[in-house]
Amino acid sequence: MLVKSFTFNPFQENTYVLSDDTKNCVIVDPGCYNNQEQNELLEYIKRNNLTPQRLLNTHAHIDHVFGNRFVSNHFNLDLELHDLDLPVLAAASYSAKQYGLDYTTSPLPKKSLKEGNQIKFGNTVLDILHIPGHAPGHVVFYNKAAKIIIGGDVLFRGSIGRTDLPGGNHQDLIKNIKSKLFTLEDDIVVYSGHGPSTTIGYERKTNPFF
Repeated sequence: MLVKSFTFNPFQENTYVLSDDTKNCVIVDPGCYNNQEQNELLEYIKRNNLTPQRLLNTHAHIDHVFGNRFVSNHFNLDLELHDLDLPVLAAASYSAKQYGLDYTTSPLPKKSLKEGNQIKFGNTVLDILHIPGHAPGHVVFYNKAAKIIIGGDVLFRGSIGRTDLPGGNHQDLIKNIKSKLFTLEDDIVVYSGHGPSTTIGYERKTNPFF
């Protein structure tokens, strides 16, 4: 599985396109905010002859959903999101107003992402892990074969997701990282929703929150 990251919008959010040798791909957390960022995403997909199969949100905070409507309309894809993050998605318009930012309302999800289920595209399989704490319906996508996690805002290099937003819970986040991520192998790479990638082993040993 190939991971391509883009850093979009005023919050410097990481959007990911995951693809494999079948040229099928999925788009995770499209944060593209303006025409330039939308075109950057489209040009990468076109240049590499990729066919988007699914539109996935790790969670629905405003910085991760700016591009949901654009991607959904352009590629005729239904949004997929955990049910517990529906209130977070509903609050995105209010969040955008608070920050004075434009926001085209995201479509509602047609499919629910649930732990124990899998995302399949091309020859690739992603396991879904539900890790609330930063957001109530936050999920991460784990590719065992490639030893890669697309982690959203759960775990960062040297930090964790903030828990002071509505629906956040610090104790839940710490508990779920310990029980669902830190039980995995050291060499698994975590691609976070902001900032650089890291590994499970590095964070288990050095992250100040643990």
